[in-house]
Amino acid sequence: MRNKLFKRATLAVVCAGGLLAGTAAHAANWLMLQGTEPAGAAARAKLWGFVQVQYQKDFSDPNAGGGYIPPKLIGPNLDSQSAFNVNRARIGVRGSNFPLDSNTNYFLLLEMGNNGITASGDSFAKATDASVTFNHIPGARVRTGLFKYPGAEEGLQAIHVFDYINFTSVTNQMLLERYANSSYPNPDDIPPQPTPAGALNGLSRGVGAFRDVGIQVFDTFKVGQNKDWEASYALMVGNGNGLNFSDNDDDKDIYLYVSAEKVFGGKGPRRQGMKFWAWHQDGERTADLTNDATVNPVSYDRDRSGLGFKYLKKPYRFTAEYMTGDGMIFLGPHHPTFGLGPGIGNPGAPGNGVFSEADGWYVEGGWYIPGTNWEIDARYDIYNRMTDNNFEFEFKRLTLGTQYHFNKKTRVAVNYELAEAEAVNFASGAGPNGNLDGIDDRIAIQVTAIY
Repeated sequence: MRNKLFKRATLAVVCAGGLLAGTAAHAANWLMLQGTEPAGAAARAKLWGFVQVQYQKDFSDPNAGGGYIPPKLIGPNLDSQSAFNVNRARIGVRGSNFPLDSNTNYFLLLEMGNNGITASGDSFAKATDASVTFNHIPGARVRTGLFKYPGAEEGLQAIHVFDYINFTSVTNQMLLERYANSSYPNPDDIPPQPTPAGALNGLSRGVGAFRDVGIQVFDTFKVGQNKDWEASYALMVGNGNGLNFSDNDDDKDIYLYVSAEKVFGGKGPRRQGMKFWAWHQDGERTADLTNDATVNPVSYDRDRSGLGFKYLKKPYRFTAEYMTGDGMIFLGPHHPTFGLGPGIGNPGAPGNGVFSEADGWYVEGGWYIPGTNWEIDARYDIYNRMTDNNFEFEFKRLTLGTQYHFNKKTRVAVNYELAEAEAVNFASGAGPNGNLDGIDDRIAIQVTAIY
């Protein structure tokens, strides 16, 4: 199985050669691209947003009983292996309260697409950002409200300029946070189901979308002999409750972030440079792990860390990032209390993701074909889930992609993903591999329009 992915990748490269022939890749400083305009530069109010429309088709096979698990279905609804979707439709307004105070900026953003933010909570729309930034103290800007926390590059960067359609497995499963249901479900677990399989959505709340409500101190400094290096830091304290404005416990999350970038040129999200970064998150989450008639959630630790590197100097781009997780390891929407397998409801069970560990990494690169609007992308990612117990899963995926940029704000992307997964401590077809063995390729097409 381990060599199968590379054999299929070679074939896919040959087949895709005729299809693959820019401006969307970035070594940008994401901390500074919101609410930090120079005094007097921001308008009172600027309307903006973007729309992403996509089609995805998954070629995975069902298990021996005709059932499907979530990686074989198209999210967020998980009721089909092929679907058109308006996966993001966001509208927002930003600006400063000039002339009262041009050093104060605000940012509002509303999500109306069909994705993990809106689908799980059955919401038509949900606020993803509502923040105010104060730029009064040199070296210590302050942002408060609901906003993206400082962390991994895939989560921190702006999604409308993301070079791929789907996140890596490690970012999607370990960092794009899902929250355990407040009480243990009955039945214990939701088994794989034939398509349509909407019942796999066992989680009652939407994803955290790499955001939190809290307060952050941050800034950037020009350093080096020629002032061509940029050092940044961020320290944030948040509720640890995602897009929810309130907190469900008294515990707060701590977020730490540092980066250093040699700037080659350009500005904003299209700046070119060589960037290094590291980050850490520390917090607690509540979960009810006892299969009884009483709602009795308990707090459990959740820690995440990572470091990475990005180089962009057209026509080439290269990125690598490594991440680890300890506690509250997500096992899928059919495990809404993070327990693995029917009947596992006690806190000491070996299959509980609440106590488990995980790690993963990815490398990716791009080539902007000179003199054209075409871009070629390739990414390889690995996610090792529950590395500390017998139910360790390994997810591998190679993504081959191309983008055509009609202009700076409109593009179409095509991705072909070659994926496989296995429970490393079980033989092929045995235990969890009875469901994982059928995971296969996927094709995705997405149009992005920014306004």
